[in-house]
Amino acid sequence: MTSEASAKVIADFTAFSATTRRRAPLYSSISARIADAPLLLNLMLAAPEPARVPVNLFAAVHDLLLADRSDRLARYYPNLTKEPDRGDPMPEFLAFCSARAPLIQASLATRFPQTNEIGRSALFLAGFDHLESGPLAHLDLGASAGLNLMVDKLAYRDADGGVLGSSEVVLDCKIRGEPGRLAGSLPEIRTRLGLDIAPIDPSDAAGLRWLKACVWPDQADRFHSLEAAIELLGRHPVVIRRGDVVDDLASAVDAVAGGGHLVVTTSWVLCYLEADRQRAWLSELERLGARLDLSWVWAEAPSQVGVLPVAPGLAASESTLLGVTTWRQGVRSDRTLARCHQHGYWLHWL
Repeated sequence: MTSEASAKVIADFTAFSATTRRRAPLYSSISARIADAPLLLNLMLAAPEPARVPVNLFAAVHDLLLADRSDRLARYYPNLTKEPDRGDPMPEFLAFCSARAPLIQASLATRFPQTNEIGRSALFLAGFDHLESGPLAHLDLGASAGLNLMVDKLAYRDADGGVLGSSEVVLDCKIRGEPGRLAGSLPEIRTRLGLDIAPIDPSDAAGLRWLKACVWPDQADRFHSLEAAIELLGRHPVVIRRGDVVDDLASAVDAVAGGGHLVVTTSWVLCYLEADRQRAWLSELERLGARLDLSWVWAEAPSQVGVLPVAPGLAASESTLLGVTTWRQGVRSDRTLARCHQHGYWLHWL
């Protein structure tokens, strides 16, 4: 492996350490010392280039640790112990990786980070509240395991303690700006479908464990919300279709439409498409909007998604924005509704 490849891995981990110091101190601490850890460096260099990213190594380790929580490394993970050890995690992390190097290498060679952030359901709820379209037929793109297809099965709590809905899974979302609430009511969703290029089967324990492993352990609230949402999904199963969000969009629309007003949702999905595929996706949605009424509720970052229909002053924004684009009798309308946290912790109405 070239020295350039090694330098790239070290630079990526160094940058990751700097950006995660506050939100993920465990991973930040380990990342800062990658240059002095030949074992970790060699594991990364053996992985295919697309998988050679810090979060993939950490998810591979987390996945194995979730399978065997008795290992001493678990005491450094805030999501796995009530009183995590705040000392140096590096010796135990290296020992864990050394003992399981073949398993970690196999994971890095075959898996990529997978996110199904249940907190984004709060953002979808806020968008649905602006549709005024009655019962809905919900199509979620990049659906992963399908957790965000349960928008109407969750409860939502604002900063004042008010709760909308009745569910054992309660999402907290601080609201700023007018109208001062997330939504007036829960939507009526009659049909729902997910579309994903590599969906996670909710009945696949290993797949669900990988989904949990991709959550950063310092963010224990996200981890436990995900666990609760997965349990709820077991009682409210959804259908996820394997397919491409561009090539298979029309067939997915046909499969779910008819149960109510069609609403397509994307949340940090379009950023994974190249610019030409983003344009192709929007062109396909435009074509569908010309023949049937539909809405697109999006939570994406304009800096990552050039086709987002935002005002010029927001086009370079790195913040996550929430918006609604509608087609009614072939006429398109665009509205940017709010700035929001990408995991749904807060929403600031514009």
